[in-house]
Amino acid sequence: MSKVDPIVELHPWLALTPGQALLEWEQQQMDRLVADIFGFHALQLGLPELDALRANRMQHRWLALDTAYQHWSPPAELAPLVHGPVEIDSSVLCGAPFSLRCDFESLPFPSNSLDLVVLPHALELARDPHHTLREVERVLVPEGRVVIAGFNPASLWGLWQRMGRWGVKPALVLPQGEFIAYWRLRDWLRLLDLEVEGGCFGCYRPMVRQASSWDRLRWMEHAGDRWWPVLGAVYFVVAVKRVRGMHLVGKVKKARMHAAAAPAVVVQRGTTRNVSKHE
Repeated sequence: MSKVDPIVELHPWLALTPGQALLEWEQQQMDRLVADIFGFHALQLGLPELDALRANRMQHRWLALDTAYQHWSPPAELAPLVHGPVEIDSSVLCGAPFSLRCDFESLPFPSNSLDLVVLPHALELARDPHHTLREVERVLVPEGRVVIAGFNPASLWGLWQRMGRWGVKPALVLPQGEFIAYWRLRDWLRLLDLEVEGGCFGCYRPMVRQASSWDRLRWMEHAGDRWWPVLGAVYFVVAVKRVRGMHLVGKVKKARMHAAAAPAVVVQRGTTRNVSKHE
């Protein structure tokens, strides 16, 4: 799934009224979803306009940008960009979050090293979303979590975006990549043993440029959340990495084996006797 500079198209749109409303709503959802996810290492892939990890309390947090962000400069409060592989245990990375440029299809992190990965619209803007998702599964620790935000093609915004493909130029306001349907993404996650833990939809108003018109349609947010929730313009999915075929080891395994082999004790009117498993 090859795309040509879709990220460049998204940034100007985020300055419009719908784009600002999208960032505000997504920031609220991110703060709610990542606040109680614990661990040591967290990573955000793409969309620097959104501080997806600000409510998370992990000690090490990074913002990774795809190499397509060649003309974007990080805010002054962020640490300088780094280009080499990241050493998780390095004391240099303690403190303020770092930004790094890398290919999302080849993340510079060891396998089983991150507790949380957040992808705000990173899959639909990726050159190869399948490979990107496989990389995310690789770097997550067992029971680690991934939070994904995506545009819903089965929505008014998705219809508006398709109208741009059909030649309606005024509707060409979203990047013309391939939006990934919610149920399709769930299938991808299932194939990678990433178990869906939760999700939500939002942004039900049609896409209008005037702020006054946008405010008048605010009632659609409450109505859509109640009456047509799966038609929201944006969805969130939270999934956890499950490791199949895990076995007990060490003292826990020995203790359970001894407990299983021990004879049962039966109490009969004040006396006790041992009963073997074959009685």
